[in-house]
Amino acid sequence: MESGRIVIVGAGQGGFQAAASLRQEGFKGEIVLIGDETGLPYQRPPLSKAYLKTGVADELELRPAAFFEAHDITLVNATRVEAIDREGKAVVAGDRRFPYDHLIIATGTRNLRPPIPGLERTVDLRTLADAARLRDHLAGPRRIAVIGGGFIGLEFAAVARALGHTVTVAEAATRLMARVVSPDVSARFLEMHRGMGTEVLLGQPVAEVTETGIALADGTVIAADMVLLAAGVRPNAELAAAAGLTVANGVVVDTQLATADPDISALGDCAVFPDPRTGRPVRLESVQAAVDHARTIAKRLVKGSTDAYAAVPWFWSDQADWKLQIAGLSSPEDDSVLRRDGAVLRFDGDVLTAVETINDGRTHMQARRLMAGDAPLTRDALAPLDYDLGPLMKASRGR
Repeated sequence: MESGRIVIVGAGQGGFQAAASLRQEGFKGEIVLIGDETGLPYQRPPLSKAYLKTGVADELELRPAAFFEAHDITLVNATRVEAIDREGKAVVAGDRRFPYDHLIIATGTRNLRPPIPGLERTVDLRTLADAARLRDHLAGPRRIAVIGGGFIGLEFAAVARALGHTVTVAEAATRLMARVVSPDVSARFLEMHRGMGTEVLLGQPVAEVTETGIALADGTVIAADMVLLAAGVRPNAELAAAAGLTVANGVVVDTQLATADPDISALGDCAVFPDPRTGRPVRLESVQAAVDHARTIAKRLVKGSTDAYAAVPWFWSDQADWKLQIAGLSSPEDDSVLRRDGAVLRFDGDVLTAVETINDGRTHMQARRLMAGDAPLTRDALAPLDYDLGPLMKASRGR
């Protein structure tokens, strides 16, 4: 389609990129970008890192207001879409209706709220408003408890500890970031955080948030002036489910990010799509995946591209002065090979699934480029090279 009206629900990075990519691909019709927050679309990753230190919100904006005017993108702020009328081809927000020829769902995720008594006493770190409140909390000395040892919890813990606060991280799993990294990387980050003076308690589910801190399942009580909830996220898929779209841990889409309704696509953290390598349904919580999804959808809608989404996923986390980078997508069951330089290669059987590095951008980029090739990288090919990706990079340049 070169004209008509495309409505995008969700003004995060993925939704913004969808609007921008549609114009880049030559879409001449109307674009309506609907977000439930005030202000311009902004970057979320710095909220748990740089913004907590600087407090400069303007630096987070993805583009200035002039961009939306110049590209004729109608930005509708502070508006929560309540329903999708598939028969009438419109989304509903209160007494307003936004008709569409095509709808893109980019609703992202929200914080998971486990069944722990007293969660109303916790603070979140999901939006710019959340981060601004946290900055106010960090203005004076605090005893801080963090529920969750994933990316967000650990990024915040590192910033808070560097600012001089007393920090305790309570993680229900037996290691940090267990869902996304190898045991070797978990162990190194545990040592780093403890070396900063952060108390890290593993295998310790939180049983209650009290007026004075948190109580763990084993009876341990941690005194805290502030408790951050960072126990994971869940996809915002209720809107799609209510409209009769297939939902299973997210909005189910095909290899081109299209739902079963030909007039609706979904992208980013709320979308479940077939993993290009295994075909298994996956949902990625990744800015880059959302951006790549948006570009795939724009090319399909405007140019009629039939290319499947097949980008190599990659992730990062900045904790203190350590930059964790992951190329590829592994499962907790994948085998790990620890190189002498600290890089970790993950394998599903004989096939390389991911490469984890700390402060090693060169290896990270090598992994992304090689894993984007047509043939999978195998243990048999890498073992004789002592798992060094360099020779394979040189060979690929020579072809």
